[in-house]
Amino acid sequence: MSFSPPGKTLTEPEDLIAAGFSAPEQADVLAKVAARYSVAVPAGVAALIERRDDTLGRQFLPDPRELTILPHERADPIGDDAHQAVKGLIHRYPDRALLKLTSVCPVYCRFCFRRERVGAATEGLLDAPALDSAFAYLAAHREIWELIVTGGDPLAVSPRRLAELSARLNKLDHVKILRFHSRVPALAPERVTQELIAALRASGKTVYVALHANHPRELTAQARAAIARLVDSGIVMVSQTVLLRGVNDNVETLAVLMRAFVENRVKPYYLHHADLAPGTSHLRLPLEEGRELVRTLLGRLSGLCQPVFVVDIPGGHGKAPAGPDYWRREGEGWRVEDWRGKSHCYADPAGPKSPAS
Repeated sequence: MSFSPPGKTLTEPEDLIAAGFSAPEQADVLAKVAARYSVAVPAGVAALIERRDDTLGRQFLPDPRELTILPHERADPIGDDAHQAVKGLIHRYPDRALLKLTSVCPVYCRFCFRRERVGAATEGLLDAPALDSAFAYLAAHREIWELIVTGGDPLAVSPRRLAELSARLNKLDHVKILRFHSRVPALAPERVTQELIAALRASGKTVYVALHANHPRELTAQARAAIARLVDSGIVMVSQTVLLRGVNDNVETLAVLMRAFVENRVKPYYLHHADLAPGTSHLRLPLEEGRELVRTLLGRLSGLCQPVFVVDIPGGHGKAPAGPDYWRREGEGWRVEDWRGKSHCYADPAGPKSPAS
């Protein structure tokens, strides 16, 4: 069964030039970008891009500015290496682990925090010995309640391989939650077949799919249909969005996107401050600008539409909420700001102590 829509995936500078996304005089510099960071723009994604600097072009088309590496940018910005238990398995938090099943994606984002480690030149699917080691570790660590499967993009893996993974997980009774992080439902929705869905559910676990989408234009009719197939099957969906310069760095776009998630039964989960990946400074907003956007969202959108704004602390120290502060101590009480920016007193007298047990 073919999962690719008609048309060629753009992977080389000449492909981009022929498609009208780049000027011929940029061929040499784009070749340097493509030699360092993989390029893949499937035909279905290319058809959504209106011009090189639109909200989708900025996400997926290589840019000469990617060759500008700032001193504080890191090849491993979230510190995967510091918490790698065995090859491909990250154990950063006590009750969950992360399995990097593949290093391949259908489309490569220009802001990817694993951009130095994913792509066409990588080894692809995690090999059998590494998978054996990962499952041995999972079996030995019964505190692991949730397994997050990522990559690359795990839904780019064949349904047969995913079914094999699910069958092995079925034997680990202490792992209750199975979560897949993916761009596929939005950017390669034709891959979301009943065969794929059956493979995801074969583990017997509660299955979540975290959909990464950054702009409402990614949620096409085909994407919404793929989401519906997943949710109707009993899979729970949450969202992940990266805050990006020139893509979604305004309240209006974020509001439409978050409402679209909720309308399609996808719960907004994380809004990420862009990680310090090499060559991504032109897409990264200052943290304070992101905090102000989140503050403005609070008063405009239903609580169902509110993601948690987070920063992954460099060096492998995990995520930290980065939302604005609304409370400060004032005497024996508090001073709190509402969503309009108005300040109010909040009394907080000490109540009776709980009886000793």
